[in-house]
Order: sequence, then C-alpha cells, then structure tokens
Amino acid sequence: MKRMVGTVVRGIRGPIVKKGMDVAPIVVDCLLEAAKSESFEINDRDVIAVTESIVARAQGNYATIEDIANDVKAKCNSDVIGVTFPILSRNRFATCLKGFAMAAKKIVILFAYPSDEVGNHLMSLDDLEASGINPWTDCLTEERYRQLFGDSVHPFTGVDYVTYYREIIEDCGAECEVIFSNNPCDILPLTDVVITCDTHTRERSKRHLKKGGGRIVLGMDDILNTESNEHGYNLDFGLLGSNKSSETSVKLFPRNCQPVVEQIQALVKEKTGKHIEAMIYGDGAFKDPVGKIWELADPVVSPAYTAGLDGTPNELKLKYLADNDFADLSSEEQAKAIEEYIRHKDTDLKGNMASQGTTPRRLTDLLGSLSDLTSGSGDKGTPFVFIQGYFDNYAD
Repeated sequence: MKRMVGTVVRGIRGPIVKKGMDVAPIVVDCLLEAAKSESFEINDRDVIAVTESIVARAQGNYATIEDIANDVKAKCNSDVIGVTFPILSRNRFATCLKGFAMAAKKIVILFAYPSDEVGNHLMSLDDLEASGINPWTDCLTEERYRQLFGDSVHPFTGVDYVTYYREIIEDCGAECEVIFSNNPCDILPLTDVVITCDTHTRERSKRHLKKGGGRIVLGMDDILNTESNEHGYNLDFGLLGSNKSSETSVKLFPRNCQPVVEQIQALVKEKTGKHIEAMIYGDGAFKDPVGKIWELADPVVSPAYTAGLDGTPNELKLKYLADNDFADLSSEEQAKAIEEYIRHKDTDLKGNMASQGTTPRRLTDLLGSLSDLTSGSGDKGTPFVFIQGYFDNYAD
C-alpha cells in the first residue's frame, strides 16, 4: 500500500523534574512508555526534542535577585547604571531589572521604539508616523513620550511597561530616569556604565557603546557568566534566556547540554537498536502575525543537538517541478518523474531554481519551532516532543 503519512509530531508527557534528576533516562523511559501505550515504532532518524527548562531545572540552574545585584555591583561599581534595549516582558526581564536596581542608586533606562527587539510595541507604527517623530534620530524624554503617545499598554498583557519598569526600579530604592531612542549611545551623556539588554543585536550595541565612550559596557550575557557553587550561571549566555522563577529568582538557560543529548541518543540505541537524533529546544523562531511579536527571546533556539541535526534542509519544490520540468506529463507519469528526480537530486541545491521557495533555515531552528508550538508554554505537560518522518520525502 502506498504510504500516505509524512511527518508526525507527538507531545510526550513527562514528570515534574527537580534538581539532581538525571534527565536523559527520564526522557528515554517516557518515550518508550509512550511508544508502547500508543503503539508506534521508533525508527532511525526520528527526533526527540527536550525543552530547555527541564534541563535547567535538573541542573538547579537558578539565581536570586541578590545574586544578580552582587554580580552587577562587582562588575559595574557605579551609583548610576544605564540599561538599554530591555525586552518588554514580566517573565523575561522584570526580575532581572530588580537585581540591576538593587545594585545602583539610579537606573537610566533606554527603551527602543516603536517596539522592543522581539516586536512588543510601545506605540503603533501609525501613531509613530502621525507624531512626526523620526525613530532613527530622535531621542525622547519620558515627558515627551507621554505627550505624544499617552498611556501605552501592551495589547496582550494590558501592562504599561514604562510605568511598570519605573515602579520596579523605585520599589528597589533607586532613582529612575527614562528615555527612548534607537541609538544606544544616547544614554552615554547620562552615564558611561551601561548594561545593554538586547539579545540578538547585543554585540553591535556593545561595539557602538564602547566606541561612543562607554567606560564599562556589559551585556546580559556578561552577568552570572562565571562558575559558582553558590548560584546558577551560564558561561556562554549569562542572564540571556533566563525566565522568572519567582518574584525574587530566575531560572537560567541550561548549561553544558551536549552530554545530555548524546546520552539520550546512546540510551535509545541501547534499548531499541535505532539511531535517533536528539536536541534541546527553547523558544521557537517565528513571528506572530497579529501581535507582531517575534517569539525568539532565547539567545538560540537549540543550545545542544546531535550531529545529524547540523545543517539546513536540501529540498526541491514539488509544485515547481510539476509546473515546469514535468508540466506536459500525465498525473501518473508526472508522479514517477518527480520521484525519480528527487532520488537523484544534488546534495547541495543552493542556486537551483527547483529549490526556490523552500526554507533555508537551520534544521534545529525549524525543529525547535515545531517543538515549541507542539509543547506550548502552558499546562500541556509534554516537555518532550517526538518527531517522525521529518527527513522523509515524496520518493520514500
């Protein structure tokens, strides 16, 4: 019988993971139990994806706002600290901001506009255009911002983040000054000690701030980025990728993840004889068409993955072949011709017109986005995602 099913994605339920648990055998046991209960087979090149929070929880990779404050104090040693390009998020940034505020007498916070790095808007593009403000050149005070745009609340959370962040800073006993600009150097007349809080553009921001005269310039990746037996840390990403754990603590992005995915792969091979791929995933890399929010607040989609997931897809566009190369054939002849064409396709289709419209993204970004959408961030209870048939094609 002709095969009628392609890629299949299953959310796999797992236990509540706590500090000290060994993640790899938990993942494999849950997968094998799911395969037994749902009567599916595990095949070579299947993919098991594990959410980053499970790994970080098992590692106990947590830090308090006091831990953050102590590191900021040691590295900044200034009564006035600038904070540029914060993401507008209660989950991603608010708790970190508390730690920053505890480390200084005054925080100068510079918001990007009309939106933050991942698309949370402080004002609409229409309102920005109507204001006559040039976002590439104009630096606004908080007073001028309010005159132009009033009380701006987030459409999803209902939070006025300018007011919210000001209250966080002042509740910590620090003075707060707010400005709005897309040039990080506009903060330098107010302080030459700056923590730039953007994720994907952080190196550019650091470069501009240092060139502009910043005396001490740090990124979120420079905070809690050294080994410690007293609190969590991440050598590569520091506070980047952290999430609120409680009002006074954050869970950091997991560290040293490669042994985890390789152990999962080895255990599945040992128990089933199948060579699967494994990866850790965080935020997916996709944009919401309604809220205009780009989901990726983590520094990477996947901090670790097995070797078979390296690279990008190498696919042909079926409709291009059907409409061009084999347009004059009957349906049956066309199907056979396309199957044969796929079987003998080049190992690198870059520049081939028959591959136009396929997605030249990294496999881990595609699979991580698929996994994030499957598991969600709420109460589904499926921290593991099992993907089958992803590497199959029409000719298989």
